[in-house]
Amino acid sequence: MRVLIGVQGTGNGHLSRCHALAHALSKQTQVQADYLVSGRSQEKLFDMESFGDYQWRKGLSFQVREGRVSILDTISQNPWLQFWEDVRALDLSDYDLVVTDFEPVTAWAARRQGVRCIGMGRQYAFFKDLQGVSINPLQRAMLKQFAPCDTVLGMHWEASGTHVIPPLIHQNTHTEWNDAGTILVYLPFEELANIEALLAHFPEYHFHVFHPDAQPHERGNMSFHAPSRTEFPRIFAQAGGVITNAGFETSSEALSRGKRLLVKPLHGQFEQLANAKCLLDRQLASAMFELSPAAIEDWLEEGQPMRIDWPDVAPVIVDWLAQGAQLPTQELSRQLWQQVEFVRAVA
Repeated sequence: MRVLIGVQGTGNGHLSRCHALAHALSKQTQVQADYLVSGRSQEKLFDMESFGDYQWRKGLSFQVREGRVSILDTISQNPWLQFWEDVRALDLSDYDLVVTDFEPVTAWAARRQGVRCIGMGRQYAFFKDLQGVSINPLQRAMLKQFAPCDTVLGMHWEASGTHVIPPLIHQNTHTEWNDAGTILVYLPFEELANIEALLAHFPEYHFHVFHPDAQPHERGNMSFHAPSRTEFPRIFAQAGGVITNAGFETSSEALSRGKRLLVKPLHGQFEQLANAKCLLDRQLASAMFELSPAAIEDWLEEGQPMRIDWPDVAPVIVDWLAQGAQLPTQELSRQLWQQVEFVRAVA
C-alpha cells in the first residue's frame, strides 16, 4: 500500500505527531509512505530527516500578530491562487490513500481526485460532537473546509466520542526526574521580550525558553533555545513544569509525563480556547489568558501535576493503515481507550 501523508507545518505539534507516525511507519514493510509538508517556509523547517525526500508546498496558515490570530492578516497574506494551483497540480494517481494531519493541499487534492482521505489529528476531533467541548457551527464549518476528509480520526484527552483516539505522542527516551525548580517555556506566538520580562519576576526558578526568535544564550534565571527536536525533549524530561500555549501536542506530552501544566491559549484561535477550557474543567492544568506574573506565581505555588497513561498509539495506527484502514474508526477508538489505565495526581 502506498500512502501520502500531509503534514501541517505551522505548529511543531503537528510535526512532532507526524514524526512519531513516520518512525512507526519506517518499521512497517507493508506501507510505503511519502510526505508533503506545507504551512511553513522551508528555511524555517528543522530536523526533517524522518520524512525523507518530502515534498513542500506553501499551503495555508493562520496569521498571528501580538499573540493573537489576525483574521485580516490571514485573509490578506495567504497565497490563495498558489494554493489552488498546488491542489490542481498534485497527482495522487500512484496513491491508495491520503492521510492528512490538517494539511489542506493533500486534503483538497484527494477530494478533487476521489482518493480516500483520512483526517488524523486534534482538529478532526471537532468535526463531530465532542462531549464536554463545544465550538459553534461556523467554527466547525471552517475546520471542515480547511482540510476536508472522508474518514475522521480525531484526538482527545479522554473517550468523549467514537471518532476520537488518544494522543499520538513520541515515546520518551530520556530519563525523567521532574525537577520542581526547572520550568520549560514554549510560547512561540508571544514576543520574546515579553516572555523574558515576565519570567524575570521569579529568580528562584530556572526557565528554559524555546522560541523561534531565540538565539542560544543564558541570561539571569533563563536559558534560551532555538526550537530543536533533540534539545527540547531532553529539557522536557528534566523539567518539573511546562508553560505553553494551549496546543494539543505539548499539553498531551506534559500530561503523559506527569508535568504540572500552565497553558496560555492563543487569542482568536478557538481550538486553543476550547483546549484550555477542557483542561481547566477537568482540573488537568491551570490557564492564564494574558501573560500574567500573578497567574504564574499562583501556578508555581499551587499547581498540581497530573498524569494520564495513554497507550502507544503510533504502531496501532500503522497496523490499521497496513490493513487498508478497514476496521471502523469507532472500533479502533474503543480498542485504544480500553488501554488507558488511570488518571492520577503525581506526588
